[in-house]
Amino acid sequence: MAYRSRVSDAVVRRLPGYYRHLRELEKAGVTRISSQELGERMGLTASQIRQDINCFGGFGQQGFGYHVSELKMRIAEILGITREYHVIIIGAGNIGRAVANYSSFAREGFKVQAMFDVSPALVGIDVHGIVVQPIEKLDGWLASHGVDIAVLAVPHAAAQQMCDRLIQGGVRAIWNFAPVDLSTPENFPVVNVHLSDTLHILSYRMHEQELLAEKGDQ
Repeated sequence: MAYRSRVSDAVVRRLPGYYRHLRELEKAGVTRISSQELGERMGLTASQIRQDINCFGGFGQQGFGYHVSELKMRIAEILGITREYHVIIIGAGNIGRAVANYSSFAREGFKVQAMFDVSPALVGIDVHGIVVQPIEKLDGWLASHGVDIAVLAVPHAAAQQMCDRLIQGGVRAIWNFAPVDLSTPENFPVVNVHLSDTLHILSYRMHEQELLAEKGDQ
């Protein structure tokens, strides 16, 4: 599968949306769809759809559009979700437990293998079939298990030190829910999820609508 060596972050951020909509279309029995129809469904232009998909090679046919199942499979391959990933969770608080309990992750190949926490009150509890282990056992686990992704759900003050420890232990990527942007080696895959940021964006959109409404009343 040939595609450009460096795809823009904007295109990458849209790929999960393509996959989700194509999966829904496949379940609904839709066999093919045009870039115009897919764009209308996703709130994008037909041109944008074609440009995004052409970053990874031509999957459509002139006058036919895209074969839904084939395009879904190709995007799954591009996203790397046609294989299984071993996941551990650091922090068994509310966010850590929510991630562990989200069954869709396992169905998509993200298998939680272990959870760790520093709190004696949380060590030993069962979270969706995973018994929380003391953080002292983390290094031993990393030494004997291949870990693809670590979910980091710890307080701000502990996040960077834990990040360094995970990278040193061989973890391949970090999904960070701590309220801090992590410092990692160049090209190390990390996604920082700041929950308050999305609320701020929502607040901005609401404020924007209020201002537009005020202008309309003038």
